[in-house]
Amino acid sequence: MQVAVVGGTGTLGVPVVLDLVSRGHTVRVLSRSAPAEPVPGTEHHPVDLATGAGLDAALEGVHTVVDTANHRSLRSARVMVEGVRTLLAAEQRAKVGHHVEISIVGCDQVPFSYYRTKVAQERLVTQGPIPWTLLRATQFHDLIDEILGAAAKFRISPRGSMLFQPIDTAAVATRLADAVESGPSGRLRDIGGPAVQSLAALADLRRRALGQPLLPLPIPPVGRAIRRVRNAALCLDNAGETLSFDYSEWLHRRYS
Repeated sequence: MQVAVVGGTGTLGVPVVLDLVSRGHTVRVLSRSAPAEPVPGTEHHPVDLATGAGLDAALEGVHTVVDTANHRSLRSARVMVEGVRTLLAAEQRAKVGHHVEISIVGCDQVPFSYYRTKVAQERLVTQGPIPWTLLRATQFHDLIDEILGAAAKFRISPRGSMLFQPIDTAAVATRLADAVESGPSGRLRDIGGPAVQSLAALADLRRRALGQPLLPLPIPPVGRAIRRVRNAALCLDNAGETLSFDYSEWLHRRYS
């Protein structure tokens, strides 16, 4: 199957590309910049979601599009909402048969700007012209590590009661590749990692794994968004499915 992975050079995009290639699919990697280490057998097509540049040529002959693009900045809505609108229009012109979208567990429960962007993105896909599949996953181990790593640069360890259920990107990638092969399936069952842990517990795991002497920095539960996260809004409910391994095992694999 001819598959295009938008954001195929990113944290989630790379394992999605690898998984699809291993299954024998023909994969086009769509991103602004070429991958530093191209996956053998793939083609890179330069595209810009903000302007739509390159999309028509990149989608010619494509059956399925997997959107793994991410943009965490003040311009995120322009890229992730208007960009998806532009992407869906290009897919319609190219007669793409299936759009696969990744989103975040609980994004409709936490009043945070990035999550509002994801909700708007979901709405465009589910009400759009292309048959679709939508998968929500919990936070990636990589994101948790990025946040804690940034704090560690200032020699601090965040202490908070906000709850997370991080998951490995490879498990998410596998589920997205499954969705490609299953065809348009609507909203899939939410997925997350096997353990719900507080920010303080996750920070302690990282501090011990890396042997870093860090100062604790309490984060008070101020604001509705933080209170929602403290009440497990970003974790699976009883209908969700747990996969893969926890953050402790991820740290062992990453830093050992």
